[in-house]
Amino acid sequence: MRGNRTAVSRPSRVRARRAAIAAFVVLAALTPAAVSAAKTQEVDTELPYVCVLPSGPQRATVRVSAVFPDRVKAGEAFSPTEVTTTVELPAEAVADLRESEATTARAATRLTVGVAQNKATAEATWRGTAEPVALPDSGPLMLTATGDVPSVTAQGDGDLTFSAGGLAVDLALGTADGTAAGPGALTIGCSLAQEGTGKGLLTAVPVGRGTADPSGPPASPDSDSGSGAPDSGSGAPAEPEDQRGERAPKVTENRPGAAADRDAPYCAYDEELPFTSASLNAYITGYTNVRKQKGASIFPTSCVLIEQGELDAFPDEDGNFHVVINATGRLRYERRMETPPFQATFLGFGFVPTKATMVLEQTGPMTIRFDTVVVYPEFKAETIVRVPLVLRVTDLEVNGTPLDVGSGCGTEKPLSSTEPDPANHPGDHAVLYGKGGYIDGEPATGYQLTSGGPLTGEVTIPAFTGCGTGGENLDRLLTASVSGPGNYVKQIQGQTCLPSDPVFETPTTRGQCTEDLQPYQVPVRER
Repeated sequence: MRGNRTAVSRPSRVRARRAAIAAFVVLAALTPAAVSAAKTQEVDTELPYVCVLPSGPQRATVRVSAVFPDRVKAGEAFSPTEVTTTVELPAEAVADLRESEATTARAATRLTVGVAQNKATAEATWRGTAEPVALPDSGPLMLTATGDVPSVTAQGDGDLTFSAGGLAVDLALGTADGTAAGPGALTIGCSLAQEGTGKGLLTAVPVGRGTADPSGPPASPDSDSGSGAPDSGSGAPAEPEDQRGERAPKVTENRPGAAADRDAPYCAYDEELPFTSASLNAYITGYTNVRKQKGASIFPTSCVLIEQGELDAFPDEDGNFHVVINATGRLRYERRMETPPFQATFLGFGFVPTKATMVLEQTGPMTIRFDTVVVYPEFKAETIVRVPLVLRVTDLEVNGTPLDVGSGCGTEKPLSSTEPDPANHPGDHAVLYGKGGYIDGEPATGYQLTSGGPLTGEVTIPAFTGCGTGGENLDRLLTASVSGPGNYVKQIQGQTCLPSDPVFETPTTRGQCTEDLQPYQVPVRER
């Protein structure tokens, strides 16, 4: 069975967000600098799709609605607003889902949108999430997803066209008792049906002064109308493809929660790593003592993705009841298994001012064992985290002079700790411990897998290798300054987000997830 998925009553923040956007638009229109309110065009397009389910292809209807600007200038970034993707799956598809004994479904959509101008193209991914819905006893299933989408910047004048392409629907399936159904998660791939007209065209946004009348029909994505591109039959040479790439529309991901008011990297599942009903994501941060320097280095705020395993429940020889979750995790930064870069300043050889930019790279599986002992009404939890981490140095400055460390500078093997069970966990890896507990009806203290807390341990930093270029060997400098045993580590994990059943911030509920399913809470370092 899976871990407890207690339902929390919470209103959607979508209406509140739209109200805030509407208020901003009204306020902007009343400011003296605004001569008139910006004109917009509302798009509501219904498209035929074919979706592949476990039983085979099924026809589906997808409706895409959004609000676009009526006209923009070249170099002006904008984002479509009030974006909604509604997927209507036929009764046959619902029957497929019910075969896993599912009664509810929660959808997250990923719509690929082609953006084209002057024969140069780019792609954007429009992501949306939907509230959980009950699977109907008969008839089609309607899934309505909303979300923020990337901004687009045109590089020149000419119609900027938006066309719907491939669609992925990530479904978290549940049963009446709140547990996961069947596989727990299912991703449905959908493509435009061949009979779809206009190749999925949603709209065209005129860019610049010389574009076509926006009241007229939008141009086809393959049309040269308003594009400004020379016609191949006019005698002028066609624009080279590499130059078209340089003039392609610029697509920029808008990432709520990664803005300036949140000092934290982007932390969410994506098409490369889609979430399941057992997935969690959280931020971690903290300090690591460097014993040789008699000081501490900051462990940067980092993203960790956690996948919970099956629950294991059993009594021990003393008659106490244990509930164990064995989970796996991975660091995630810009799709790599590592922390963001961080800096440390120390004295090389005890007297040379040295500043290093480093990352911690995960080189193997991270395992998490969360063991709760139940002596009712008291619950005591012990956690052990094992992870192999190599310390990489990317930049080095010695006595104010930058030195080239090369591309392969780092510890010769992973950081290591004393392993309490070496027979079952061989190899070099760091070990961190967490303790927590609670009495039924009272708040939890210490570390809990889902709510977070402190994790502590002690690591040995190995010798460095591969540092320096052009005959300059910096291994000895780094090894003498940093490497050695007895380095105390204290990390703080924040509250996790459960993206398959997110808890959003409300006036009465502490948020666990942002609207784009990142962890809402960013932990604070503790010494």
